[in-house]
Amino acid sequence: MSENSTAPMYQKIALDIANAIYKGHYTEGERLHGRSTLASRYNVSSETIRRAIKLLEDVDVVESVKGSGITILSKEQAFKYINKFKNIESVLSYKTKLKSLYENKDSIENEILQTIESIIKYTNKLSNTTSITPFEIEITENSKVIGKSIGEVRFWQYTGATIIGIRREGETILSPGPYANFQLGDVILIIGEEMVYDSVMLFLKEE
Repeated sequence: MSENSTAPMYQKIALDIANAIYKGHYTEGERLHGRSTLASRYNVSSETIRRAIKLLEDVDVVESVKGSGITILSKEQAFKYINKFKNIESVLSYKTKLKSLYENKDSIENEILQTIESIIKYTNKLSNTTSITPFEIEITENSKVIGKSIGEVRFWQYTGATIIGIRREGETILSPGPYANFQLGDVILIIGEEMVYDSVMLFLKEE
């Protein structure tokens, strides 16, 4: 029987029966064991078996008639049910994967912020000895990037500089993303090779 831990037991049982039908363990027109026998076989309540059989009835895999038992109707429909279930499981697995990626994303972003904070604290103490001291450049009124985002102007691609923070109105925005906009009076904190300072100054004033 399927070991999918996220599905309810009656759904697992329905899938197990559908697989048995598709594999030829049961044939069309054959009668299944009664609900009480199936309940004993799967070690579940009769209500759980009733719900499992109802799932298969709804898609014409079996037919349950009071007093006549459960009859196998269609191997083809059993195959369709199996595929439908697999598609549902695929969506669930994608959701689980997406949740995991988001959790990792938050963890990575927090680590980036902590690293940037450490860089800034460290360079404030040892600004004359470290090779990764951020350059500070103010966005003046003649800058072409005012009102545009970091990603929009392709800042890193054109300058080779990495923006690790933006000082704005007494506050520092650490690790601004590609959608952060430049504003008049911003002081951007950049790191990179020595030549990036000149590259950034030239880039900000180019038309």
